[in-house]
Amino acid sequence: MTRKFTETRILFATHNAGKLEEVQQLFAPYGVSVVGAAEMNLPEPEETENTFVGNARIKAHAATKATGIPALSDDSGIEVEALDNAPGVYTADWAETPNGRDFLMAMTKTHDLLEKANAPHPRRARFCATMVLAWPDGHDEVFEGTVNGTLVWPIRGELGHGYDPMFQPDGHEQTFAEMTADQKNAISHRADVFAKLITGCFD
Repeated sequence: MTRKFTETRILFATHNAGKLEEVQQLFAPYGVSVVGAAEMNLPEPEETENTFVGNARIKAHAATKATGIPALSDDSGIEVEALDNAPGVYTADWAETPNGRDFLMAMTKTHDLLEKANAPHPRRARFCATMVLAWPDGHDEVFEGTVNGTLVWPIRGELGHGYDPMFQPDGHEQTFAEMTADQKNAISHRADVFAKLITGCFD
């Protein structure tokens, strides 16, 4: 049996404003207020695992221990089939620069590697999201979601964040970055994992 969530406030262990907003929208119907790690002045723990689950666990447990508030964390990334599922857990690392994250650089690197490998079209990829909900007593629940699609080049769209302009989900003509938040939230990897979290811990 998964543990049910009975609080009115949850800490989302992220410093990413885009992700925080997405999760606040998703939680709105459940009467749960979501506070971000930045608001609580929490440091970003080092992500030392090589799996989404491992890194999500590190973030959730660090946040709940520091604050005493149940904490939700998410580790997500894009896996590109022709690149042996890279960048995967290192998706954000591919975008790191001395001045913050540059996802245009990361997407260009991905495209260049695919070209170099002469990867056939369609170039398949999937977004993966893992969510861990941890309580101060050390208990946690783990949920995983995915969405499959193809990579496009040149990139399209101004909305979304991360690799959204390069990713066209299966069954759709638009990239994630061309969709409204509502359209994307209905089908994204985060929507998939969130639905499982709600079924497991809230319904």
